[in-house]
Amino acid sequence: RVETYTDGASALEGLAARPPNLAILDIKMPRMDGMELLRRMRQKSDLPVIFLTSKDDEIDELFGLKMGADDFIRKP
Repeated sequence: RVETYTDGASALEGLAARPPNLAILDIKMPRMDGMELLRRMRQKSDLPVIFLTSKDDEIDELFGLKMGADDFIRKP
């Protein structure tokens, strides 16, 4: 099953209501960016998280991994 959300706040609510086996996040999301979503997720869960994003700054990748993401994939 695949669930999609258009913003970070909705994703956080959906993850709590229907916990998935894996989360694929983007850094740039409205209402709550992916980094903040990951920070809040890590307070309650060790769910595997992959960032799939157009952000190509190395600092974003390092920060995402340090925050607890399991992988970081840049969109071409």
